[in-house]
Amino acid sequence: VNVAIRKIATLLKPDKEITHDGDHIIIKTLSTFKNYNMDFHVGKEFEEDLTGVDDRKCMTTINWEGDKLVCVQKGEKEGRGWTHWVVGDELHLELRVCGVVCKQVFKKT
Repeated sequence: VNVAIRKIATLLKPDKEITHDGDHIIIKTLSTFKNYNMDFHVGKEFEEDLTGVDDRKCMTTINWEGDKLVCVQKGEKEGRGWTHWVVGDELHLELRVCGVVCKQVFKKT
């Protein structure tokens, strides 16, 4: 991701919309700069096309581990993925790649 996009991304305060129907989940990340929709079935590997986000493709599998939704992305970088979980009225997101971890917290509105 180029420097200009990284600088813009640090200023964004995205919203998350999550729709859950059995094993089918849709997670929408919405911002004034860019939107991203992730539509998947829990436990089924799929090709995720992140063109326009960070310009890569990977094979993605998302599973429940207890009360956490855990994503594993197979591609050019080791240990890439994320985990979502809820605590009270907060949605926590932990992003991982190559041993580096970043955490975001979203408040329910």
